Amino acid sequence: MSEENENQIVEVTLKAQEILRTPLLNKGTGFTDEERSELDLHGLLPSHVSTIEEQTERRYANFKSKPTDIEKYVYLTALQDRNEVLFYRVALEHCEEMLPFIYTPTVGDASLDYSNLYSQNRGIYISYPLKDKMEEMIQNIPRSDVDVIVVTDGSRILGLGDVGIGGMTIPVGKLSLYTLFGGIHPGRTLPILLDLGTNSQELLDNPLYLGWQQPRIEGQEYDEFLDAFVKAIKKRFPNVLLQWEDFSKPNAQNLLERYQNKICSFNDDIQGTASVALAAILAALNAKNETLQDQRIVIAGGGGAGLGIAKILLEYMVFHGLSKEEALKRFYIVDRFGLIYDDLHSVDPLQKAYSKSMGEVANWIDDKSKEIPLEKVIEETKPSILIGVSAQKGIFTQSIVQTMARSCEKPIIFPLSNPTSKSEASPKDLIDWTDGKALVATGSPPSIIEHKNKLIHIAQCNNVYIFPGVGLGAIATKAKSIPDEMFLKAAEVLASFAPILQDSRGSLFPRINTLREVSRKIGIEVAKYAIENGLNQVETDNIEELIDQTIWYPKYSQIKKLTS
Repeated sequence: MSEENENQIVEVTLKAQEILRTPLLNKGTGFTDEERSELDLHGLLPSHVSTIEEQTERRYANFKSKPTDIEKYVYLTALQDRNEVLFYRVALEHCEEMLPFIYTPTVGDASLDYSNLYSQNRGIYISYPLKDKMEEMIQNIPRSDVDVIVVTDGSRILGLGDVGIGGMTIPVGKLSLYTLFGGIHPGRTLPILLDLGTNSQELLDNPLYLGWQQPRIEGQEYDEFLDAFVKAIKKRFPNVLLQWEDFSKPNAQNLLERYQNKICSFNDDIQGTASVALAAILAALNAKNETLQDQRIVIAGGGGAGLGIAKILLEYMVFHGLSKEEALKRFYIVDRFGLIYDDLHSVDPLQKAYSKSMGEVANWIDDKSKEIPLEKVIEETKPSILIGVSAQKGIFTQSIVQTMARSCEKPIIFPLSNPTSKSEASPKDLIDWTDGKALVATGSPPSIIEHKNKLIHIAQCNNVYIFPGVGLGAIATKAKSIPDEMFLKAAEVLASFAPILQDSRGSLFPRINTLREVSRKIGIEVAKYAIENGLNQVETDNIEELIDQTIWYPKYSQIKKLTS
């Protein structure tokens, strides 16, 4: 494994101060006496030579001293910008505690206040006024080798909406998780923000806003800009994995479909969210000794995430023997206008496949509004699975949950919207309302609920369980594309790690501190699929060895001066 790799030697031509200002080279007090002499660092550092273990203990104590979530986030960001290896070592050793401050929910708060928090550039900003310089900007990226890019336009960040240039916190955070849990070398990752303006009036009126202060570009101009971007990226980095992140509907789905077979890419909000939800459902059903094909599923939220979840569940049912027509009968999509049905005036083309016929729902319709609210859908369909991706706080009411529980012994209920302020229900309420019988995963950080003197573990249905492993397998094989089947494979692997399979009160997801092992197993299965289906550009007789050689572990390299 990567932890056992021999120490690497990195030769540099940089001067002492330049080394200390380069995050992937800087060791702080960790430079040895020999390195200090060779690199002219004596006098620039305290005399004590620290081990990375001592540094980790010191930085963790500093982290613990920060009184607020946002201060912890800022502290970790500053450490990453100063000493990247140490940042990942600290984060890896305390990953369960630090994950909420590296990514959700704290990253959402940071995105809202980005222009005030900004201190140092990390990543690439490509703004619309510079569209004619697209290829030149991409060619000027100061990295010759990039394995993975995460890109956003900031138009729909988490459940917060349009945060403009503040969306950069998402690619930075996601790539940190690629490194932390997938073992992708941080020097081979690249966050990109496409600055196409903002429709947030607050940002447009803010004199300190750092982005392009104009309304968002749309339509043909938007499409042409994205075409130019993908073309330039493909030219500069032909084997890169491109992850689309937090694009608004319908742009998210359109971009996925338009570029999925033109560049190795996927949309984490659609495919990653869907895959991790599938994994949680499979774990719950395995614990109940039931199959997905026998379930009735209500999804509250008809956007990219909701439709992505429906699509992957549908594909899984078809893969396991149902016809598409039979599988579609098991889904009920509820959007802001209620249940999606044929005569509803606002059915989106992407929702059409899941739309119910008038004959099926005529008696459910409110005569005045012509809508079928969520509560009515639950009452009529008697679902066994309820998933929330609506970003509507509290819509899973006590009445709805208890109606569901009357017809299902152990209802599967996932309020997945995040941050917590957007969650459809609190896990404690769901447990209390169902007398401890609901099988729950949330979009919020994990928690432990006490019910009748028993502890029930509630896991976060976090995409971090899926995308680092999928990315690892794709990067190791230089996959040409990432079909949905890779996410089915990933979900099955993840479900096999669920603690609930050994303990009925256990979580639907493994602990975060096992994620490197989980990601490695997912990476192996994804790599196998790529090779078996001719999607690989790397040949190997030993897939596990290929994966292990790809995984990076945060420890210091030996820094030496380059000699001619």
